[in-house]
Amino acid sequence: MRIVIAPDSFKGSASAVHVCDAIAAGWRDVRPDDELVLLPMADGGEGTLDAFLLAVPGSSRVHVEVVGPDGQEVEASWALLPPTPELPGGTGVVELAETSGLPLMTHPDPLGAHTLGFGQAIADALDRGVSRLLLAIGGSASTDGGTGALVALGASLLDADGDPLELGGGVLSDVARVDLSELPPLPSSGALVLSDVTNPLLGETGAAHVFGEQKGADAAQRAALDLALAHWARAAQDAGAAVDPSTSGAGAAGGTGFGLLAWGATLVSGASTIADAIGLDDALSGADLVITGEGRYDAQTDGGKAPAVVAERAGAAGVPMALVAGSIAVKPVGFADAVALAELAGDVQSAIDDPVRWLRRAGAVLAERAGRP
Repeated sequence: MRIVIAPDSFKGSASAVHVCDAIAAGWRDVRPDDELVLLPMADGGEGTLDAFLLAVPGSSRVHVEVVGPDGQEVEASWALLPPTPELPGGTGVVELAETSGLPLMTHPDPLGAHTLGFGQAIADALDRGVSRLLLAIGGSASTDGGTGALVALGASLLDADGDPLELGGGVLSDVARVDLSELPPLPSSGALVLSDVTNPLLGETGAAHVFGEQKGADAAQRAALDLALAHWARAAQDAGAAVDPSTSGAGAAGGTGFGLLAWGATLVSGASTIADAIGLDDALSGADLVITGEGRYDAQTDGGKAPAVVAERAGAAGVPMALVAGSIAVKPVGFADAVALAELAGDVQSAIDDPVRWLRRAGAVLAERAGRP
């Protein structure tokens, strides 16, 4: 049999690469002669770089030192995908989680955290002459509307005295003037923003109210950040940014989606774009089974997350599907088989404590069932 293994990461537990390897090891324990194709997936969050580096031959990791979300230096990286006739400078893949992600914070700072490092990594890719940018924006530590990234790229945010503002979402209500004229042009083939988040910038479903709590913001801070983002949006529009804060995805990554739209980037489905870039459709050709998964399979999965995209592609190719998830909250539709690590381990915490063990067992269980008449 030919098996394609294409899961997302199990967030906070195991990267997509480790998930792939563990499921594959379990499968080989039972069926060592089968052909396994490992394609770790992502949707624009943590693990996006690894997915590209593993799946795209000739890609390389470019190391860069940036200022992290709390102002401390961070040793980060971005991925350079090889040139093609259409993209002679190659493609730069920059992952916000690598440079400005929540795990980089020693303690939450909902008002002061920023995306400066993300912009610095983007600038490094531009300096190397990439023809296209893929900007993965999941996992943000901040609610700064993408202003830190724009400042790193050359934008100016000034207060009433004409002085540059400090970084972070908490000061955006003090923006008196925005100058976007020094932003560099987009690369020749543009910049695509990879995200599975469809929230607008403002309001009850916006960046501050929906995602602020996980970044440490209490109710009063979330309300203040929402007002600050609204002020920033008006100032950006006054400076010539043709972007509507109600745009789907503008609220992604604490409003970084809005900031990148103000630069001229385009928001796209992270999982679908990554599936195309790593050659998922080609891998499915002739496959007997595709295994996908994520940490928690629930009602939100069908909203464009990686397992849903893999399932859609597999269905179109007529390939049977199996699901591996840490926990399964809703009945999987369209899958020939499904395994929850929590059931194998006895409970969710046991599965989280030793994910590789239970992922390997899940791979073995699926292989055992596949071998039955």
